[in-house]
Amino acid sequence: MQPVAFAPSILSADFADFASAIRLIEAGQPEWLHIDVMDGHFVPNLTIGPPAVKALKRITDIPLDVHLMISNPEEQLDWYLEAGADLVTVHLEIGGQFDQKVNAHGQSFAIEEVSHPEKISALLSRIRTAGRKAGLSLNPGTPVELALPFLDQCDLVLVMSVHPGFGGQSFIESSLEKLERIASEATATSQNPNLLIEVDGGINTQTAPATVAAGANLLVAGNAIFGNPDPLAALAKLRMAAGV
Repeated sequence: MQPVAFAPSILSADFADFASAIRLIEAGQPEWLHIDVMDGHFVPNLTIGPPAVKALKRITDIPLDVHLMISNPEEQLDWYLEAGADLVTVHLEIGGQFDQKVNAHGQSFAIEEVSHPEKISALLSRIRTAGRKAGLSLNPGTPVELALPFLDQCDLVLVMSVHPGFGGQSFIESSLEKLERIASEATATSQNPNLLIEVDGGINTQTAPATVAAGANLLVAGNAIFGNPDPLAALAKLRMAAGV
């Protein structure tokens, strides 16, 4: 299994001064920088796009973990690869049937069947062919079993432990069962023993230990880091809480 790592999320940083926020946390040597791309359609919020990712690539050596919360990644994927994303995560839900309206705050799309697995496989393959790491994410309401057939095609699986769209939400406890199942499947079947198992949402010093115990080895934290008066100290406390 991979050692536990952290990915501070710039969704909770000062959008007017990303450079200062990143410079501040670089001293804590975060393994990744998490970038939430939201289209106002797949999630009820609109954030940043390829130009911002390209700008971030210029100002930091921290690998960029780009999470595409968008409904048409097949059309936009190359933009983010060209912008310099080191890891790109797409959503499992785009391989099924979901309501094509913007979901409300506190809700998210979920599917019961991956009706177009070839769509997911093609996206993951495109990312890897470009020499980047490929990630697959699932929302809180989507059964974890639907992600398991893709484990050998991924470098990372991201379990959303809140409904995506906004920072500062409370951790959804049922996410722990998903993490346990993914970790067990990845190692017991040797499908992908080096799989990055990422968790995003409600991560703080209280929830981090449980996610690590459940199998997570990459923790995304936004508000717990950038919402703190001392982000660098907050990152250090998260590492201690996670036993790193």
